[in-house]
Amino acid sequence: MTAASEEENDNKLSVWYYGEDKEVLGKAVLHLTAVEISLDVDADRDGIVEKNNPNKGSWKWGPDGHGAVLLVNCDSETSKWKRPDLQQNYISNESDLKDMTKMVLRTNGPTELPEGYRLIMYISQGDSERIRVYRSTYRGEGKGKFLYLGKEAETNFYVEGLQFADKGFDGLITINLSLFEPIGPGIPERPIFTDTVVLRVSPWIMTPNTLNPIEVYVCSTDDNNQFLRGMRSLVARSGYRLKICHEYMNRGDRWMQDEMEFGFVDSPHKQFPVVLDSPRDGCLVDFPYYELLGPDFGYVTREAHKREVNTLDSFGNLEVSPPVTVRGKSYPLGRIIIGVAFPIATQGRNMTQVVQDFLWAQKVQDPIALFSDWLCVGHVDEFLSFVPARDRKGFRLLLASPDAGYKLFRRLQKEGYGQSELFDGQYVLSCDILEEKENCIDWNRDVLKRELGLDEGDIIDLPILFKLVEIDQAMRAVAYYPDMVNMIVLGKNLGIPKPFGPIVKRRCALETEMCNLLEPLGLNCTFIDDFTSYHQLQGEVHCGSNVRREPFDFKWWNMVLDEI
Repeated sequence: MTAASEEENDNKLSVWYYGEDKEVLGKAVLHLTAVEISLDVDADRDGIVEKNNPNKGSWKWGPDGHGAVLLVNCDSETSKWKRPDLQQNYISNESDLKDMTKMVLRTNGPTELPEGYRLIMYISQGDSERIRVYRSTYRGEGKGKFLYLGKEAETNFYVEGLQFADKGFDGLITINLSLFEPIGPGIPERPIFTDTVVLRVSPWIMTPNTLNPIEVYVCSTDDNNQFLRGMRSLVARSGYRLKICHEYMNRGDRWMQDEMEFGFVDSPHKQFPVVLDSPRDGCLVDFPYYELLGPDFGYVTREAHKREVNTLDSFGNLEVSPPVTVRGKSYPLGRIIIGVAFPIATQGRNMTQVVQDFLWAQKVQDPIALFSDWLCVGHVDEFLSFVPARDRKGFRLLLASPDAGYKLFRRLQKEGYGQSELFDGQYVLSCDILEEKENCIDWNRDVLKRELGLDEGDIIDLPILFKLVEIDQAMRAVAYYPDMVNMIVLGKNLGIPKPFGPIVKRRCALETEMCNLLEPLGLNCTFIDDFTSYHQLQGEVHCGSNVRREPFDFKWWNMVLDEI
């Protein structure tokens, strides 16, 4: 049959049976009812739910790929009793509906189905905890069962994501719609037709320093006025918004970078920022939830299990590179970078496994694990950063380098400035200590060159010296003077910890060196005094600030990934 029926049994097929002498032995008449049923989604990812796309039942990566996209509804449309929308089983308003993926049931045929026939929508038991499906008007007989609308009709459904991809969940969701035929009393009905659509949950995507900022977050404490003065000036001069978390909210916790990481989710029909709340839960614990979660601003977190959280679980230990191509493989959204213990170490600190599982499961920013446990605080932002550049790959990797620091001071000594003072301190730096820490950074340097496809020309060594302190009966490193690699990047403007280096020709020698290294890239260096309010507490400018950035223009579903 080439068209849907207008009435039940309006088509028939006659069968005649003949004998050997062509006499008529019998006749059978088969009455037919043709019904069109199609469960549809935006399988071609153009923002429109097309009719019966032949590829809607599978999901494929790439610009020529197919398969619908689903958002986790992790923002909050309610003004009272704030909580993520996914925690309630009703739609708050029209804006809430726009966070969901539209799905359309299209039918065509007689006014009613033949007696006993039913349409049922269903998903697997595992997926039942990962999505929720709403319909625009009530037309059902019960959970998942629907009255057939008759004639040419459409019913709109809205699919709400409840979980991000994670360990044990690859992000794919399958929704089935079946037409069931009655068999007889006491005999289970059977499906005679099934239509299937497949959706993938949008990953949580981080934003690198090379993307334009939107707003900058810092804390106000009773001792960081000098730091705030410098940050206000830098942010205003850069043309962005500054948001200050005051003491009633931060309760003395100044480490804005450690508390959270900004990212976003994206689909053909909607995009919004999502903050990932770290498991550190210091006195800033309420800030991401109560100050950021809201309409079109999502929230997600992962809680550690079975052990106490350590400093590597703070998100100064979570960074992302700019887009790179490595041995012919493209990473258009960059690669996540975390710090862990040395790979063969039997003891040491690591980022909690639930956070690692979450990051790896997002797939589109394939993570890289570096060795950061040699540091007292143990964060990757203590020895690396990325800044935009006008040439080569569009960025430079900045690495802290004790060797560069040693060479700088040796050169100044030979030039007759050996008596210039750095600042008073009780620590004596030995060449052995510096060499040991240089070896730690060099190990990470090799990993980054290999995993990001970098050459030496893509890397700039910054003159940073480290000293040793005892923590948990182990000697670990902290920056000897303010760690200049721990900077904030606002477009071409850099907010760098003021190093208070030796004065040479009426200028700080370390500031001069930083300007000589970075200004040829078209960058502007601003040095911010964080010495007493951050550096002496084992943190710097980057640790005490956070930047929400514009999302990528590139659409994550256009990546070409090798599915395992």
